[in-house]
Amino acid sequence: MKSFFKLLVMSVIFVVSSMSVFAADTIKLGVAGAHSGDLASYGIPTSRAVQFVVDEYNKNGGIDGKKIELLIEDDECKPEKAVNAATKLMSQGADAVVGHICSGPTKAALPIYLSQMIPVISPSATSPILTQSGDYPNFFRTIAPDDAQARLEVDFAINALNLKKIAIIHDKGDYGKGLAEYARSFLKETDNVEIVLFEGVTPGALDYSAVVQKIKNSEADGVIFGGYHPEASKIVSQMRKKNIDIPFISDDGVKDNKFIKVAGKYAEGVYATGPKDVSSNALAIEAEKKHKDKYGDQSGAFYLNGYAAAQAILNAIDKADSTDPDAIMKALRTYYVETSLGRIKFDEKGDAIGVGFSVYQVQNGEYVEQNF
Repeated sequence: MKSFFKLLVMSVIFVVSSMSVFAADTIKLGVAGAHSGDLASYGIPTSRAVQFVVDEYNKNGGIDGKKIELLIEDDECKPEKAVNAATKLMSQGADAVVGHICSGPTKAALPIYLSQMIPVISPSATSPILTQSGDYPNFFRTIAPDDAQARLEVDFAINALNLKKIAIIHDKGDYGKGLAEYARSFLKETDNVEIVLFEGVTPGALDYSAVVQKIKNSEADGVIFGGYHPEASKIVSQMRKKNIDIPFISDDGVKDNKFIKVAGKYAEGVYATGPKDVSSNALAIEAEKKHKDKYGDQSGAFYLNGYAAAQAILNAIDKADSTDPDAIMKALRTYYVETSLGRIKFDEKGDAIGVGFSVYQVQNGEYVEQNF
């Protein structure tokens, strides 16, 4: 299967390498992510955010007289579908791409874009290897990487909750397992704290009673979970039903209202890291108002990160006066831009300067930012 997947990627690169990536009369901006399936609540907010930003640009004449055309592709947060989505965007001549949403699919799709050095900016793919490996010089993101997120979770577990015996659970994926491994490495550097369990679970399973029993048997006084809300909601619910009331700390894959809705009363008290609260930012307020006016509800996970990603990439194209990939990437690293996340630009690796994480807790059915 791995050999087949590698051949598929190489074949796609060969095909798209002969295609023109520039549009004569429009600037083509791709949007790729989960727009259907279990993780659509992460991808749809980003596509909506990008649409709002593009509409604003087009209302004001576009960039250098060219209107911006959106190309939207669904990858369901699955690597093989991400390759297909990237291939379609390249074949349609995307000048830049906002996406993908999940780290594994992002990693799978990046070789496609790299064949033409097309700039890719993700609002939510947090795997550190995407920027730290140096393999993807065309990749940027408007969210801090998992090592920063894991560091915050560990510091919170130790300093705020005074945990001494921690169980680490993950979903075996690039994102969840990677974050769990970072948490484990940070905990190993800490005196007087014991990792009593490090266990992977199978995504999509109906029952997690086996790992819940292992948590109980380990006598852990807290859990750190790396993964997404479908698995977290089931694990937390089954823990609480067995009267395992220890703190449950997770990540931005769980800091989503869908988790609260699915876990119901069992979501209360759960901690999750997520992008810092920027609700007082004037551009964030404006972005949220647009969503509320059009859709009548809250924006959802990574909406503001997606909004900022669109603002950053279009500002870079505007500053560069070009859709040349090198010119866009230079502008992303050179110029600060005011966004829904604040004033940001990007370092040489592609990580955003000026963004970070906070810890949140579910209180009365809502995530509330914590200070510690």
